[in-house]
Amino acid sequence: MDALDRAIIAELEQNGRLTNVELAQRVGLTTGPCLRRVQRLEAEGVIRGYRAVIDPGAVGRSFEVLIDLTLDTQDAETVEHFEQTLARAEEVVELRRLFGSPDYFVRVAVADLAAYETFLTRHVMTIPRVRGISSRFTMKNVKPAR
Repeated sequence: MDALDRAIIAELEQNGRLTNVELAQRVGLTTGPCLRRVQRLEAEGVIRGYRAVIDPGAVGRSFEVLIDLTLDTQDAETVEHFEQTLARAEEVVELRRLFGSPDYFVRVAVADLAAYETFLTRHVMTIPRVRGISSRFTMKNVKPAR
C-alpha cells in the first residue's frame, strides 16, 4: 500500500459516496488508475464495504449506553450462547470480547432510559452466567466512530 492508496482510503472514509471522478481529482489521479486502485483495495479486503451514517435521534436510538460485562465462567458453551444472544439484539451496536477484565464491552443504542432498562432486564439479565454488569451513559460523543 502506497501513499496514493492511503489518500484514496482517507477520502472514502470521509465520504464513501464520492464518484470516481471526484475521488480521482482529490487524490491526483486520472479516473482509470483511480478506479483500478479502488477495485484492488476492495478485492484485497482493505475496503470492506460502504455504509450510511444514520442520525440516531431520527431512528429513535439517541440514548447510548456503554456496558462492561463479566461472565462467571468462560467455557465455550457459555461464551457462544452469550455472544450469539447479544449479537442478535438490535439494540446492540457493538459487542467486543476483551482480554482481561471485564470480559465484554457492549455499546447499546435505544430511545431512552426506560428502553434501556427494558433491554437490560429482558435481554441481558436473562442470559445465564452473566455475573457483573456496569453501565455508563454517554454525556457527549466527542469523536464519533467512523
